Amino acid sequence: MLSPSLLSADFGHLVDDVELMNGSRCDWFHLDVMDGVFVPNISFGFPVMEAIKKSARKPLDVHLMIVQPEKFIPQIKALGALVMNVHQEACVHLHRVLHQIRDAGMKSGVTLNPATPLCMIEDVLDDADLVLLMSVNPGFGGQKFIERTYDKTRCLREMIDRRNLSTLIEIDGGVNRKNAAALYEAGADVLVAGSAVFEATDPVAEVDALKGLAPH
Repeated sequence: MLSPSLLSADFGHLVDDVELMNGSRCDWFHLDVMDGVFVPNISFGFPVMEAIKKSARKPLDVHLMIVQPEKFIPQIKALGALVMNVHQEACVHLHRVLHQIRDAGMKSGVTLNPATPLCMIEDVLDDADLVLLMSVNPGFGGQKFIERTYDKTRCLREMIDRRNLSTLIEIDGGVNRKNAAALYEAGADVLVAGSAVFEATDPVAEVDALKGLAPH
């Protein structure tokens, strides 16, 4: 599956880029929300996400890179989001938050920064519908992919399979044609691609190319 990150879209023509992806083979829209506190940048908030929702014909994959993300569960639900993804590092009571997300009718996602080991989510893996592994340090688009992500993905896949869980693995950061196939092979289910898609000469063709690297 492919979830293009609208953080890399042209904000001056955001609706045009959303419509472009509506006509592509992408599966979700990835929305990166940054608060300037948990990460050193600010992206967009609810007014922009509501505008995206009006045009989006793909499910919303909302990734909150913010402190106290649990405060916004009702607003994310009101957007009609499929996935609400919170950082392990930002949640004091992660188990509770994941269940609050599920209780609101969304898929629960938990994200790990590159320096956070998998053992930090071992006790809540059963409570997560999706685990997102950051393959760059969060806060900025266009960063170089961290190679250690392949091994981390394989280890996470083993953890999930060992428990016979249906938890999806998502990878976010520096994803492109050079590493997509290897990430799928390592066990990833969903790839987030921002710069690779929206900076391509033909973004729709780039989506096709990345989708073509997934196992069939």
